Amino acid sequence: MSPEEIAELPYRPCVGIVLTKSGKVFAAQRIDSTYDAWQMPQGGVDKGEPARDAALRELGEETSVAANKVTIRAETTDWIPYDLPLELVPKLWKGKYRGQAQKWFLMEFSGNDSDINIQTEDPEFSRWQWMTPDEIKSRIVPFKKHTYDRVFAEFADKL
Repeated sequence: MSPEEIAELPYRPCVGIVLTKSGKVFAAQRIDSTYDAWQMPQGGVDKGEPARDAALRELGEETSVAANKVTIRAETTDWIPYDLPLELVPKLWKGKYRGQAQKWFLMEFSGNDSDINIQTEDPEFSRWQWMTPDEIKSRIVPFKKHTYDRVFAEFADKL
């Protein structure tokens, strides 16, 4: 695909979750990466699905955390887009999207660490830990850094 063709593609609707506990944020290492590639839970929004519902669904699918173990404290004002590196576009989502537009939710976790299980039916993560926002930003893949900067800036007064 040429850069011009990629620029014409839409963004995939997606949600992201900033799961907090005791001043720290949940982050996990992607299972499909051989290098340090940590991220917060995120995933696609199904057609007709409200973003808030998608966020709770994705949280459960990726971490096994039930909706009754979180309180949604905030959501980003806007959808935040990011572009994939050009070489990844044909490999992800069958080349249908140039990247993702994400609505992020800040959720406070009221459960115990034992309520978190990343060994799900379709695991996406190999390990997880609680980190500061700066630790996460230093370990995120470069093409998502701007998104994480915006998300943490918008939620700064609530973290």
